[in-house]
Amino acid sequence: MKMALCVALGLFGACLTTAQAAEPVGPQQVITLLQQAGYGEVRDLEYDDGLWEAEIRRPYGLWDEVSVDPATGEIFDLRGNRKVLSMRDLLAKLEGQGYRAFTDIDRDAGVWEVEATDPQGRRVDLKVSGYDGRILNSKFDD
Repeated sequence: MKMALCVALGLFGACLTTAQAAEPVGPQQVITLLQQAGYGEVRDLEYDDGLWEAEIRRPYGLWDEVSVDPATGEIFDLRGNRKVLSMRDLLAKLEGQGYRAFTDIDRDAGVWEVEATDPQGRRVDLKVSGYDGRILNSKFDD
């Protein structure tokens, strides 16, 4: 069964059709997805902690960064037209999932990066959707 995943970015939009159990989005697919979303050029692409991070040229010429979830193709862009969670709302969502003892919180390209203690008492580094607070990636803190 196929489903369309539409990602709206400012005045631009991109639709990616994927199977529900699709393979992760690879580098060529990320570049295509970003260009279809209206970004003119991709200058740097790196897979880091479970997300693709790309340096892109905006339609008005400036360079900026976005992140892409390889599982869904969702683009995380601070300058898009989607509302980004405030730090207060983010922490409330994480506390509701059992996380606590937050020590480092940073937002980058529509993704929150958080150091916290998980519900089992382990220190973890989280990458969290800036749009809805869902955990995109979790790894044990070094």
